[in-house]
Amino acid sequence: MKTSYNDDIRLVRQRGTLVWYGLLALALLAAPMYLGEHHIAQLSFVGIYAIAGLGAMLLVGYTGQVSLGQAAFMAIGAYTEAILQKFGVPFAASLVLAGVMAGLMGAILSLSTARLAGIYLAIATLAFAFIVEEVLTRWESLTNGSLGILVRRIQVGSFTFDQEWKFYYLSIGLLVLVLWLMINLLRSRTGRALTAMRDSEISAQSLGIQLARYKAIVLALSGALTGVAGALYAHRIQFITPDQFTIMASVELLVLVVVGGLGSLHGAVFGAVFIVMLPQFIVLIRDAFAISTSYQAGLDAGVYGLLMVLFMLFEPQGLYGRWQKIKLYLDTFPFYRKATFRRQRMFQKSEQLR
Repeated sequence: MKTSYNDDIRLVRQRGTLVWYGLLALALLAAPMYLGEHHIAQLSFVGIYAIAGLGAMLLVGYTGQVSLGQAAFMAIGAYTEAILQKFGVPFAASLVLAGVMAGLMGAILSLSTARLAGIYLAIATLAFAFIVEEVLTRWESLTNGSLGILVRRIQVGSFTFDQEWKFYYLSIGLLVLVLWLMINLLRSRTGRALTAMRDSEISAQSLGIQLARYKAIVLALSGALTGVAGALYAHRIQFITPDQFTIMASVELLVLVVVGGLGSLHGAVFGAVFIVMLPQFIVLIRDAFAISTSYQAGLDAGVYGLLMVLFMLFEPQGLYGRWQKIKLYLDTFPFYRKATFRRQRMFQKSEQLR
């Protein structure tokens, strides 16, 4: 139970949680010794998608700003990293600059979307994604157009990330760093302002929160995190084209947030695991039902849409919400009450001030 403000902003609220995090850290450190290269590569993708998911979670889950343009930020980060590498910029500097460039584009985007919300903001960010994709395709002198760009392996001094386990430790290490930064951001004044905007923009404005300013901040931060993920993604697959950052990539990140659990840092990680495993599940569906090749093109989009609808209807708190229910059941057994998590009536924004 929280009895003071210090309890509310404490980094770890329960001491037992540290034990579980410690065990998880040991498991992650030991994973390359017991898993094959394929599984380590999949875990690297989980780290990359989790970082991108945290950027989307900050914007969608914690601020309530719907975005269909996250793939554009990922593309900006990936292409910035690839171009800077061609000019011999060290990895540490190019990674930071990739995040800065994507964040800067997010701040510029906020100038035209500061007064938008809901479906209008979603359409505006979707238009931004189309513009970025078209620029990357047409600007052949810089991006090589549809032919794409080869990206070399990461090299820091004489050390080269030329094996799967090396890149795995890098991606997981950066994920832990981003999680730590996000936790501290959400404990700060800025984080509380963002959650206030999510609950009610009218109420937040009445408390002196400058909506345009904080929307610019959150778009910049979200873009920066997604740009860093894009830079790592470019090095992981070592070849990038504009076709890899289409609307479907944005939908993937939106599904990640919804399925993982809106408004939860843990949810971004759960969602990343789900998104990385989902393509393998879709392949199993194709093989099991012998789906014709003429229908396979739209199967991914159909599965993503179906999953979003099902989770919003039956499990709106996502995978992390389901984990919380299981945990509470185990903690309180046999005294668990069925109606503990019964959904309450959701008030419209216009009703919140009455």
